[in-house]
Amino acid sequence: MRLKTKLFGSTYAFRDVKEVLAKANEEKSGDQLLGIAAGSVSERIAAKVVLSGLTLEELRKNPVIPYEEDEVTRVIDDFVNESIYREIKNWTVGSFREYILDHKTMGADILRISKGLTGEMVAAVAKLMSNMDLVYGASKIRVTGKANYEIGKAGTLSFRLQPNHPTDSIDGILASMMEGLSYGCGDAIIGINPVEDTVENTKRIMESIHQFMVKWKIPTQTCVLSHLSTQMQALQGGAPVSVFFQSVAGTEDANKAFGIDQELIDEAFQLIQRYGTAPGPNLMYFETGQGSEMSLNTDHGADEMTLEARTYGFAKRYRPFMVNNVSGFIGPETLFDGKQILRANLEDHFMGKLTGLPMGMAPCYTNHVNTDQNDQETATMLLAMAGANYYMGVPVGDDVMLSYQDTSYHDDATLRELLNLKPAEEFFQWQVTIGIMDERGRLTERAGDASLFLK
Repeated sequence: MRLKTKLFGSTYAFRDVKEVLAKANEEKSGDQLLGIAAGSVSERIAAKVVLSGLTLEELRKNPVIPYEEDEVTRVIDDFVNESIYREIKNWTVGSFREYILDHKTMGADILRISKGLTGEMVAAVAKLMSNMDLVYGASKIRVTGKANYEIGKAGTLSFRLQPNHPTDSIDGILASMMEGLSYGCGDAIIGINPVEDTVENTKRIMESIHQFMVKWKIPTQTCVLSHLSTQMQALQGGAPVSVFFQSVAGTEDANKAFGIDQELIDEAFQLIQRYGTAPGPNLMYFETGQGSEMSLNTDHGADEMTLEARTYGFAKRYRPFMVNNVSGFIGPETLFDGKQILRANLEDHFMGKLTGLPMGMAPCYTNHVNTDQNDQETATMLLAMAGANYYMGVPVGDDVMLSYQDTSYHDDATLRELLNLKPAEEFFQWQVTIGIMDERGRLTERAGDASLFLK
């Protein structure tokens, strides 16, 4: 395994694969805080040169956290399709990049290869790509998910309706739901982040949004984003649940900090299949984002992008309905500004798809980061070109409970019009029936009038 190269008269040598992966990463404040980032542009380029010559086999044999020490590493490695892996193990990372970007390579070809990959392989090839490469590579890959119906099909763009409320007021949640639905939002899922994470409150919200969905015959899915264990108890207590939600990470330690492990998610996976209200087969909803491990001091000295790719490898075990990336949610200690957030968004969307996941995106940011709405909208449009399955739908783009900025109901409608896309078919037909959309998928004059749900 060659871990050094000569560049512009200087020799650059790296200790191991973990260091090569870290120093080949584009500039990220989280890696800099850990002291693992490249010290110069030249060192970053040298690391990319070395990385391009490593084989996929060398990456599998050298995970950033050893198999014996980490549950995430074991889940990913044990899930590898050995027959496909043997076909590609001698590929270099550079040749893998060329394979993905070759115009003759189709999305189905890439998805087949994905069964033989680990997180380190996925991260490595993404580190060698430009922003346009990441958009182009991701645009080839289409992964759908089906709970009550299928989202992510060609010609569609879906949205999670996120009617959060700072006091968990049911009237407030329902009012926000009505507004979002009146703008064509909510075909991916109606998902509420509760303030109070208790079984009783979770059941109360679950029952309220489910009753509204049934009353208006809305063809969608519902979810309350309490901790997974809380949702499990609510479901066992008779609450109507379409899919289970949980944040996941790329190390065993980080998942433990979230209060989860493989055993708990395995149990939840079986529970939702047996008692959930949606037929599936995809009944899990995961949320991820670069930097969560370093913010919890559970990174093991690995870079945040590689750990994010490992997160997707862990999530793949559960065949999720949707995966939502929120890399801009933590703050400047992980991604300092709009440029870093944009890059992370494109990396994460591509890496998730390359892993074989149905990726949605939340190109979000907090108000203490050096970014703004224009940066966010640029990321949103690029990710739409790359084929993201869905985005968030937040009133005026400002979540009053979580205190961060995300895509608004108006952004959602604009993206569909820009790219000539429609909601998921079942939801679209319902929108036409109640007069919010026309047959072209454009909003009618009735759109935005939430009072129609009060009649």
